[in-house]
Amino acid sequence: MTLQWLHFLNRGLGPSGWDSYLSLRSLQKAIITFALVIGAGPMAPATAAALEQRNWIAQTPPAGIGAPSPQTANPQQPEADRQLAYPPGTTKDILHYIFVIAGALVFLNLLKEISGHQADRSANASLAKESKKLKQLKIGYPEGMIFMEELRRLKLLESRLSPLGVDIIWSSFPSASTLLSALSKGDIDFCGGGGTASIFSQAAGHLFVRVAREKYPDLQGEAILVPEDSSIHSLPDLKGKKVAFDEGSSAHYVLIRALQIVGLSYGDIQPVPLPQSQALYHFKQGEVDAWVVWMPYAPTEMRRRYPGRSIADLFSILGDKAAAEVPTLYYCTPELASGYPRILKAILEEVNESGVSHNQTQLQEAEIRSKTEEVDSELMQSLRQRTLERAILPLDEPTLNSLQHQATILHQLKLVPEQINVHDGSFSLQTRQNWTY
Repeated sequence: MTLQWLHFLNRGLGPSGWDSYLSLRSLQKAIITFALVIGAGPMAPATAAALEQRNWIAQTPPAGIGAPSPQTANPQQPEADRQLAYPPGTTKDILHYIFVIAGALVFLNLLKEISGHQADRSANASLAKESKKLKQLKIGYPEGMIFMEELRRLKLLESRLSPLGVDIIWSSFPSASTLLSALSKGDIDFCGGGGTASIFSQAAGHLFVRVAREKYPDLQGEAILVPEDSSIHSLPDLKGKKVAFDEGSSAHYVLIRALQIVGLSYGDIQPVPLPQSQALYHFKQGEVDAWVVWMPYAPTEMRRRYPGRSIADLFSILGDKAAAEVPTLYYCTPELASGYPRILKAILEEVNESGVSHNQTQLQEAEIRSKTEEVDSELMQSLRQRTLERAILPLDEPTLNSLQHQATILHQLKLVPEQINVHDGSFSLQTRQNWTY
């Protein structure tokens, strides 16, 4: 079929060196050819043969059609001014073919709609069946994870799954590492959190599956704080200082990369592993010199309630690579991934909706501020673009490669006992499923 089409197009469009006869004839043929390519499908070879019989796609101009006879040709007459003639009924035939093809397109579109409705009914039936079997869905999230908090506030999952008999149970956790431990034990079914925690959890033998990533992580969502009156003003000043961080979290990895960038090693500081809630207390008491934090303690609106000043954030440390190198991921149990794919898809769709809603709110707030103060034009453009795009995406190779790079660094520092493979299909689900409606 492909060869027949190529043959038809080659003969239909013809060499480019023909005279003005072909300028109009080619336009005529291009319209017919385009319509045939779009709608004719298997009828193309037969239609092409019919057109050839009418001299519509001849290799050379037929005598008497657009080519002056030797008796009437005027060599001095400009080529563009020569009168062109077409077979009787040409316009009628072109319109006939256009109407036939238009009808075929309408018919094909109708078939597509019918097929789509059947697929939707089948998907809804599968979702209802899985919901009846699952009955209860336990969701966990780390404090300050915006999309998950928005998902809970808007009750999107409840609206989607509760009518099908699924009870939604929410739990907040102090960190992603505690979330993945709970996920492995079956205390929760689905959660979100930093990617670094999954490396430590995989090395510890926990059971979970990475299923998605956020497209635009908060580049100010992680920061290195010091007390207001501290003598530390830049990253090199951390040498020999006590630095608190949540072990096994993205903050842990960000600290390592920050030290590497300024030529310091992990051994050049005094690491103080502390959960964030405890680290806040010790930081206020002046018992640590610096604190690597993530949401909700990073320099955002929520962060302003906490003491200290930032000497670096995720973007200043990693630049444009920050989003790729420190991804925010979503996880589920192996049972949910394998036994309840429709429910997992529904969860991811609603997480995406919550992310889009948050991005729209951010844009609205920025537009309100712009009426009373100057707002960076690039920021406004970025916010507008985000409202038009998905908030979360399936896992992809670049994301997994970034995680593998993290795993290698952590293993070289002996923070992870063995080299793990994040591409292992038991821990990472790569899918091309569409999470939009």
